[in-house]
Amino acid sequence: MTAILEGVRILEVAEHTFVPAASALLSDWGAEVIKIEHVQRGDAMRGLASTGVAVVPNDVHALLEHSNRGKKSLGLDLKSAEGLDILYKLAATSDVFLTNKLPSVRSKLKVDVDDIRAHNPNIIYVRGTGQGERGPDADKGSYDSLAFWARAGVAMGAKRPEYDLMPVPPAPGFGDSIGGMTIAGGIMGALFHRERTGEATVVDVSLLGVGMWAMGQAFALSLVLGIPWTAPPADRMGSNPLTGTYATKDGHTIAFTCLQAGKYWPGICEVIGRPELATDPRFADHASLMANNVDATAILTEAFLSAPLEEWRPRLEAWDGQWAMVQDTLAAAADPQAVANGYLQECHTAGGAPFQLVAAPVQFDEEPAVPERAPEFNEHGDAILESLGLDWDTVIDLKVRGVVA
Repeated sequence: MTAILEGVRILEVAEHTFVPAASALLSDWGAEVIKIEHVQRGDAMRGLASTGVAVVPNDVHALLEHSNRGKKSLGLDLKSAEGLDILYKLAATSDVFLTNKLPSVRSKLKVDVDDIRAHNPNIIYVRGTGQGERGPDADKGSYDSLAFWARAGVAMGAKRPEYDLMPVPPAPGFGDSIGGMTIAGGIMGALFHRERTGEATVVDVSLLGVGMWAMGQAFALSLVLGIPWTAPPADRMGSNPLTGTYATKDGHTIAFTCLQAGKYWPGICEVIGRPELATDPRFADHASLMANNVDATAILTEAFLSAPLEEWRPRLEAWDGQWAMVQDTLAAAADPQAVANGYLQECHTAGGAPFQLVAAPVQFDEEPAVPERAPEFNEHGDAILESLGLDWDTVIDLKVRGVVA
């Protein structure tokens, strides 16, 4: 893989997933990422033992690995003058400063834009926030389950009207990972702009803004029509029998999205072994198929329930319509397309335990980026301090006084 960001240094003062996931991607693409962690406990993510749904294994902290792959770790007390001086020295050698600290915290710690740029006027300053840098809630923290999922309309868009239960995010760090990818794109654009113009910019990305962008088409329609966006009831999902899902005999589900149903109807009739339905007057053309969609849907429902998935798969492979299996994470990991494109990569923890990570979603020169493991807490602290010209006696003194880990 072409390391397109080789030679770029990222200085990160951030925790959890949203902002660290951005620099994890940049690390995959060749950047050097120095992660500043709390001098005693490290990134708060290190202490997370459960997602609330699944336990985090002791030997493989999969959540930490996802958003901190390939980084260098330094435990540093930013509340001390000496710790802050070390941060400033690192900033002077960096291309990007990346943080998710709240405005009031940035000001208190003296790591805001002017503070950092006093030591490097050309540094790109990047802020990841919950609700944006301006407005009444700018200084309030958040999580992706709140700002991205609940506040931005995503949860309401996913809620089934047949049930009172409000859906929760489908995965830990769901909005965080999407937001991290957005930040990474913003940083790459800012690096390109600086390369072209010499101007260093301030980059802002919020979970609320990313969630609204993900719902962008729904917002556009909703505002034009003056109607809040919600999912339709199951009995009003649409008039197209070839958009939706069908269960198989063995409990699997097949999803279809054939927007030109009339074009693909004769082929699906062959697939289910009912070629005569292609010329049935009820389904003879697109208009009649739409008018008789209830009958068509009932026929397809009964047909797909008559056989297991492994009988349907080869039949559907020969069909030219658009379909996919509804898969869980283990099935998706074994999907031949995921395997062929390297969408999962093998890794090992510092202790040698094997695990897999989803690869960066952008590939360069037709090769997936191979992620490195996340660092142990302060794993690179001594080397980073030495690179700044600090001698060993000074480092020992800083350790004794708790300035560095």
